Amino acid sequence: MTRSLQAVAYTRPSALESAPDGRRLGLETSRGATPRGVEDHPRFFAGFLTSPQVASAGLLAVADVAGARYYQRQLIASLDPVVTGNGDRLRFESFSGCGGVYARLDVLDTGLDGGEVGHGTTNVDVNNPLREALSRIGSDDPLHLRVGPDEMAVTTLDGPVVEKKVPLPDRWLRGFAEAQVIAAGFDLRAELPAAEAVRFLRSLPRSTSRGASRSARWVVPTGRGLRPTTRPVLGAVCLPGPERLIALQRVLRHATALRVYGPSLAGDTAAASAWEVVLPGMRLTLTLSPEASRGFSGEGGVLDALATDEAAEDAELISVLLSWEPRIDVGNLSAASVLPAERVRAALVRLGTSGRVGYDTAEAAYFHRELPYDAERVERHNPRLRAARALVAEGAVALDGALGTVTAEDGHAHRVRDDAGVLSCSCLWWAKYRGGRGPCKHALAVRMARRGAVAGQKVAQTEAQTEVLIDGGV
Repeated sequence: MTRSLQAVAYTRPSALESAPDGRRLGLETSRGATPRGVEDHPRFFAGFLTSPQVASAGLLAVADVAGARYYQRQLIASLDPVVTGNGDRLRFESFSGCGGVYARLDVLDTGLDGGEVGHGTTNVDVNNPLREALSRIGSDDPLHLRVGPDEMAVTTLDGPVVEKKVPLPDRWLRGFAEAQVIAAGFDLRAELPAAEAVRFLRSLPRSTSRGASRSARWVVPTGRGLRPTTRPVLGAVCLPGPERLIALQRVLRHATALRVYGPSLAGDTAAASAWEVVLPGMRLTLTLSPEASRGFSGEGGVLDALATDEAAEDAELISVLLSWEPRIDVGNLSAASVLPAERVRAALVRLGTSGRVGYDTAEAAYFHRELPYDAERVERHNPRLRAARALVAEGAVALDGALGTVTAEDGHAHRVRDDAGVLSCSCLWWAKYRGGRGPCKHALAVRMARRGAVAGQKVAQTEAQTEVLIDGGV
């Protein structure tokens, strides 16, 4: 497994301090992207939190996920959360070390008071002393929040004094990015009032044993609550590894509602889902991979977007038009780019896989952010994508109408069949997953070859038309 060493540097540790006018929470930032370019320590906000207890609990929940592994727990995982300023809100995001849980706390405009929210994305320091201090907040006395260096420090920085280095596997980065694109396929499946939300979440097991982690459950909306079911009946939502929702316990006493999101279930295959606790002025969302032992990085539902040259060009154009919007409007981007809405959506999928946009299930819309990591590694180190491109480059794909034959590296020929746009394959990967984890490398190679053939035909037609015009003296 490929991994690199991710280094983050802060001017000083984040801290909760006492002041004459109340307490002050200073969250220190690392190097990050802003509208002005890359900055060493960007400043996103300085003002008050309207619900200090709720914000502290939500931030601790995000930090819990950042430092957790819900599978192979003996391995170490700890990476500071990511913060994004979107002009009207602050978003704190994290991803578990096992690659199967994504967390985000959205502190909305109503949760902030007395300061403008900047634009940009970076890491934010959440250290153990700060966690202990936040856990002791027991009242809603005024709490001033600063995200980024204070005004005096901005002009007197002599260099970073706090540095952290964490091994960062490529599958972790791929999973962080792909979780957004998978969530874009979710719909709201249930909404529970506060009392029912608390009752349901407190009834879930907290065990993280190997057997419990491997079991998937389903729940179905009934009245004002959720009822467990032994199979995925119509309208059911998959709850894979329910013990992975333990971070939500931090905010339960502040919850006003619970919203559940998921895809339309087909068969009894486990699926990802998102669980959002509505809080005063905030939202805390956990997105779970289909299995505790199965991270988001291998789902492969976005491989087609990565493999399209047209989407790559469109994504570059769309990325220039993004301006840290909290809600990306596809219609506006379509008009500004002069691209059809379908191509804009495909470009956003591609940008999502590289971490350049996130997805907010509550608003059913992408938002602009730039992960402070080498996002190009997402595509560069995707094994199925690399293998498919190699097969096409080697001339291993033969097209024949609705069929395609791919001769793999081992000399075996695999038959790829097109059934109304859905490709199936005779390989072991397809037999095992039946398309549940995206296309196999053979189906992906056939799609690439078809696109190349269509593009070649268009070029040939254009050349032929040009020759006719020239011969005709036009």
